[in-house]
Amino acid sequence: MTTSPPRPGETDPATPAPPVPDAPPAPGQVWRQIEQVAAALTANIERVIQGKHEAVGLAVAVMLAGGHLLIEDVPGVGKTMLARAMAASIQASVNRIQFTPDLLPSDITGASVYNSQTRVFEFEPGPVFANIVIGDEINRASPKTQSALLECMEEGQVTVDAQSHQLPDPFFVVATQNPIDMDGTFGLLEAQRDRFMARLQMGYPSAADEAQIVRARGTREPIDQLAPIASLELIREVVDRCRQVYVADAITDYAVAIVRGTRTDPALRLGASPRAAVQLVAVAKAFAATHGRGYVLPDDIDRLAAPVLSHRLLPATAARGQDVATHLEEVVRGIVHRVPVPVLQPGRTAPPSEGTGSAGPAAPATRRSVRGR
Repeated sequence: MTTSPPRPGETDPATPAPPVPDAPPAPGQVWRQIEQVAAALTANIERVIQGKHEAVGLAVAVMLAGGHLLIEDVPGVGKTMLARAMAASIQASVNRIQFTPDLLPSDITGASVYNSQTRVFEFEPGPVFANIVIGDEINRASPKTQSALLECMEEGQVTVDAQSHQLPDPFFVVATQNPIDMDGTFGLLEAQRDRFMARLQMGYPSAADEAQIVRARGTREPIDQLAPIASLELIREVVDRCRQVYVADAITDYAVAIVRGTRTDPALRLGASPRAAVQLVAVAKAFAATHGRGYVLPDDIDRLAAPVLSHRLLPATAARGQDVATHLEEVVRGIVHRVPVPVLQPGRTAPPSEGTGSAGPAAPATRRSVRGR
């Protein structure tokens, strides 16, 4: 059966994504090649997820930062599809777990099973033993079951019957959840939310994008056309490279000041943890690398603060006229606005190796000019 050509402006899932290099290059070109890898992954995912370039870019940055991603929104806007598209873009082991109220912790981690032939108990790994684990509707499971992921996400291992079992490397959890006020949902544990590096919301597509989605899925399912474009070895090496991105001390202090600001803000009764500060800087490194830079700018911290911090916070009072997630993001943006932007001297943004001279490049303009500081 033949298929009609795509309409003008429509993405054809059969169109190959931009080529991905086989391995990171020499130090002088590392960041440009990581930018190419990120662009290829983003383009491949966007063959399925239309009109959500910023959300896809954040998801790729979180993955390359070695973190875990939480996708929250109402049903039907593409949460699971984004998770599946990310998994399909990489040559890695993938398992999907559908969280339900009757799911048990051992259904996730695995359990010791008695072998009648050897007469010993043997560990049978659960679906969490994969490079990419898709947790669909994670907040439909009980807190007892949700807690099965705590050790997995923080330490990369599972402990059963006093025996620890290492998870594959890299290990990436991308979970979806429905808004907490929907029927049959359980709020995620504070410790569970804190283990997710970032939360993103998909939102409804524009009218043009929604029409494109309807046309694209009229005769075929675009997700079935996706092919992996990056090897596991490449992703592992890019993750290691992203950790080497330079962060000036002033920018580290800036990120810490924003995180500490959440602990004293009167609109919040629970602020962000030190883990949040670590993960904010980590994802800022990956974000900088995916934009071809080997150094972090204050604007990177500004842009990522809300998706990295907001899901870890608890409001002091119920938000009026808006959902809690949107309210918390606005609180974080207010804190970012109040924290002074660091003044970086020329050559202090990047290490000497990044510049043309021994002192490095001058610091690019930041949101200071936008905010009128």
